[in-house]
Amino acid sequence: MNKKLPKVFVVPMNKEIRNNKDIFLSSEKRSINEEKIIHPNEINKLFNAKDHVYKTRVLLKTLNEQKEVDIIGLKNDNLLTLDGKIIPIKEIQEIKKVS
Repeated sequence: MNKKLPKVFVVPMNKEIRNNKDIFLSSEKRSINEEKIIHPNEINKLFNAKDHVYKTRVLLKTLNEQKEVDIIGLKNDNLLTLDGKIIPIKEIQEIKKVS
């Protein structure tokens, strides 16, 4: 079984390959105050739920406070509330639906 196999074509590489040269790995523990990032899918799940007709009551934890609000919409990376307030998504650390 010493059959010769055909040669494989290889594209010549004329440039320098610099994969993974700029990686930094830190073994330090992250601080407790590190900001959590809310994924847009979490907010979309609230608006796409079957029980969301006009508003949804949620518990928001922001950098400064924790409050229950009725959200009615999403516009330009901001949540719109029933009482007319605009809450930037960047400030939200956690969002949970209240039954």
